[in-house]
Amino acid sequence: MSVTALRLIQCRRLSTAGQPDSERLTPSCVKNTDTVLYFTHVCSCSGCVFISYELVALDKAVTLDTSAVLQEKYKSQVYLKATPSDENENLTAGLTHKTRKELHKAARRLLEMSSRLFLQSLDEHFSHVDADPHEVALWVLLKRTQSANKAIRLQAVQELADNHHWHDYQYQTAAQVIDQRTAVGLARTPQVDLRFFRQPPALPEMQEVLSAEDGLRQLLASLPQSEVDKCVQYFTSLALRESSQSLAAQRGGLWCFGGNGLPYAQSLTSVPSEKVESFCLQALVQHSKVQSHCDYIVSNGGLQLLQRVYQLRRDSPKIQRNIVRIIGNLALNEGVHQAIIQSGWLSVLAEMMQSPHVMQASHAARALANLDRETVEEKYQDGVYILHPQTRGNQPIKADVLFIHGILGAAFKTWRQKDPSTSEEKEAESKDDYTECWPKSWLAADCPNLRVLSVEYDSHLSDWMAKCPAENQRKSLAYRSQELLKKLKQAGVGERPVVWVAHSMGGLLVKKMLLDASGDPDMDGLLNNTKGILFYSVPHHGTFMAEYSVNVRYLLFPSIEVRELCKDSPALLNLNESFLNIAKEKDFKVLSFAETLPTNIGPMIKILVVPTQSANLGIGELIEVDVDHLNICKPERKDSFLYKRSLQFILEALQSYISH
Repeated sequence: MSVTALRLIQCRRLSTAGQPDSERLTPSCVKNTDTVLYFTHVCSCSGCVFISYELVALDKAVTLDTSAVLQEKYKSQVYLKATPSDENENLTAGLTHKTRKELHKAARRLLEMSSRLFLQSLDEHFSHVDADPHEVALWVLLKRTQSANKAIRLQAVQELADNHHWHDYQYQTAAQVIDQRTAVGLARTPQVDLRFFRQPPALPEMQEVLSAEDGLRQLLASLPQSEVDKCVQYFTSLALRESSQSLAAQRGGLWCFGGNGLPYAQSLTSVPSEKVESFCLQALVQHSKVQSHCDYIVSNGGLQLLQRVYQLRRDSPKIQRNIVRIIGNLALNEGVHQAIIQSGWLSVLAEMMQSPHVMQASHAARALANLDRETVEEKYQDGVYILHPQTRGNQPIKADVLFIHGILGAAFKTWRQKDPSTSEEKEAESKDDYTECWPKSWLAADCPNLRVLSVEYDSHLSDWMAKCPAENQRKSLAYRSQELLKKLKQAGVGERPVVWVAHSMGGLLVKKMLLDASGDPDMDGLLNNTKGILFYSVPHHGTFMAEYSVNVRYLLFPSIEVRELCKDSPALLNLNESFLNIAKEKDFKVLSFAETLPTNIGPMIKILVVPTQSANLGIGELIEVDVDHLNICKPERKDSFLYKRSLQFILEALQSYISH
């Protein structure tokens, strides 16, 4: 059956008379125009629609402005801007391009109507449309991202990102119509085009709002003090001036210990704004770890405020990392995902993911992984970082490798390549792509089907160096073990074969965690799936350093961590004996490296931090290396013995699991 009809369609455009440059499309701002499209033939045959059309006139070109504004509360809206055509500058080409866009939209609406009438999919209709295939392909992929079939959705997102030939207006269109799930998927796709994401709102005029510094103080003052430890109270008090503290006093003096004032609090009147903001952000990091506080942060405008600070401090990577760390913590709560995305954070995270700096990219990767509920089941708590894979990919993950740092270490700096010692070496290294984190750069490339995680926890050589002097008793090995076990369980560690890589005190922490797991039925998976442990200068029998620290000024008041490392400590001996029993029973593969060079502890002190006899666990292979304690876990090059032997051990421990 076929039907032929003649239709006249009046097109409407935005009125430009007396209107601002950018208006939201509403009935009140739409008027008739002289633009007329004559559809000379509309023919339907076997469920297919054929349209021929003729353009009579077009007065104005219509362009798309995709920016969302703060006043609209980040709602998904399309903004149109009316721009007069310049007859002296490519009028014909401009009209043709804009007209085709509008006609494609009209054709799409007709096709959608016919699709409902004939109960056929939009894809089938598009296959018969006489239109630009590139235009059709975009809409087909966008529709497939909404498929009920997960595999189809994932493939569509990948194809959207892989096609780097979309026009600018097509990216803008996609940014407006893609849903939250698709946007997160695109952000986690390698080297995605950032035009897929709506940009954060422009910064408001400073005279109309509080300064970022004052805004952070107000946000902190609005947060409850329940479920936070003394360190949070310390950082918060440090960040507030007297005026804010007096405001808190009206609420019962909750910012102060016992309501009598915090002896560590100090006036920050003369401190630079960036330093104050840093104090505030450290306090917010702690608050964001408390689930019940996350809703307060969001409802009190925290996401928008953090966005402002992020944009203002683009020259401060440390402040930016702390902000994204907070976003990553908030993203653990699915109830605030929509608020995070609507406040423009996806474009920020996607951009940071492409940073050449490992720390920046890894903070963004953690936040995006916590937002991605389509392909990621695990949740990455504060201090647990994904080094590989940081993006979505087709490579199946067969096993996990966990890196645990030691005293004064960190999730990234502990595992960097050895720093060059001479100017010649520095010049050579600059040519050889020096890596800030060899597990991410080297191990991930050599073992792409491994998940590589790095764990960070606060550890201090002395109480003088503690970040929070308000907490007199530092956290013990036993406390940290329980804390990390909970985080690792949420990250899915124990569901696959595991190899642990630990430096210094980190090795004692690994032993303690495995010992604790042996007594917890819920952690059987972690214990049974542990296949190997790689120790870099771990003081299984203690270290003389803990005793030296008593006599050295800047190592005064050794923290609990150091006191636990005293040579032949009964606690260490008991830990080692208990662990050996488990290791033999479970047949763990073990490789230990021992330092042979002394380490510079101060201007006048050099000591062998972990002697060979202390680094000897009693089982497995022990290898002595001519390096000091700090560099025992930092290979000089990818082809160095230290890295090659470490890689060999990991591959051998996981051979039967990753070879097929």
